[in-house]
Parts: sequence; structure tokens; C-alpha cells
Amino acid sequence: MTEPAYNVLFICTGNSARSVMAEAILNKEGRGRFHAYSAGSHPAGSVNPHTLTLLKTLGYDTTAFRSKNWDEFAVAGAPEMDFIFTVCDDAAGETCPVWPGHPATAHWAVTDPAKAAGTSAEIAEAFDEAYRLLANRIAAFVSLPLEKLDHVALHKHLADIAAIGKDSAAA
Repeated sequence: MTEPAYNVLFICTGNSARSVMAEAILNKEGRGRFHAYSAGSHPAGSVNPHTLTLLKTLGYDTTAFRSKNWDEFAVAGAPEMDFIFTVCDDAAGETCPVWPGHPATAHWAVTDPAKAAGTSAEIAEAFDEAYRLLANRIAAFVSLPLEKLDHVALHKHLADIAAIGKDSAAA
């Protein structure tokens, strides 16, 4: 008997860095158990070049990534989401579309590496740090026995995951 595949949407404002990284990580680490997507409330129009460089360096195929509006996932025919995670404080505070199916939600704040300034090494470090934080949280998420958790336990676990690396993740 095969496990169900869960649809997961990662949201940030611009959909150019954090949410794209999270989509890439979960699609790789979820190994078919999860189908990850990303979107933004006010998409930047393109994926940040530093995001693409980092993901390519780590062996991800980046050809399909694009910056898109969250409205694409709130229309008839869109994949029904089981989970929606905001990864920036701005998107978490906005009025979201009504999501079909009442997905579980959580806010996993990550500092926006696209706002990093300084040398190219300092900017690269900001992207590396965002990636590490997302990878750690997603590793914890994929290890959850989702099919065995009730609603209350699930939300507790999602909140606990949000606290991973919180001291370095203020958004």
C-alpha cells in the first residue's frame, strides 16, 4: 500500500528566494511523498539569480522555477494543498486567498536573503543560511508520521518546526 502524496505550498512575498528554495528542497527530500510548490503574494517576476546559483551548485535542476502569484493555487483545477507554509513575515500578515480543502498552515519565518547587502561573499552567506534553515525545517517535517497525527498534534509539531533555528531566522 502506497502512502498518500501531500501537496505543500510555500509562500513568501516575492517568490524569488526562500519559497523557491523550500520548494526545491521538499521536492528532493520528500522523494515523491510530497509535491511542493511555491508562490508569492506580490511575485518579483523572476527568481533571484543568487537563488538559482545556489540551487544549481547544490545539484538542483532549476529550469522549471519561476516567480508566480499565489492566486494560481486558489483557482479551480489547481492542486489542492494539504499544507501551506509562509516563510516571510510580510506574507504571513497578508490576507491570503481562501484555500480549498482547509490545509494545515504554519509560519516558518526566514530572513530574506534577497535583501542582503555587502560583498558577494556576504550575500552568498545570507542565501546559504536561508537554505540551511529551510533544509533543517523540511527535514524535520518530512520525518513526521503525518498519517498518524491528529489535528492538534500536527499543529504542535508544525509550531515546533517553526522554532528550529529561530535565533538566527528573524525575518
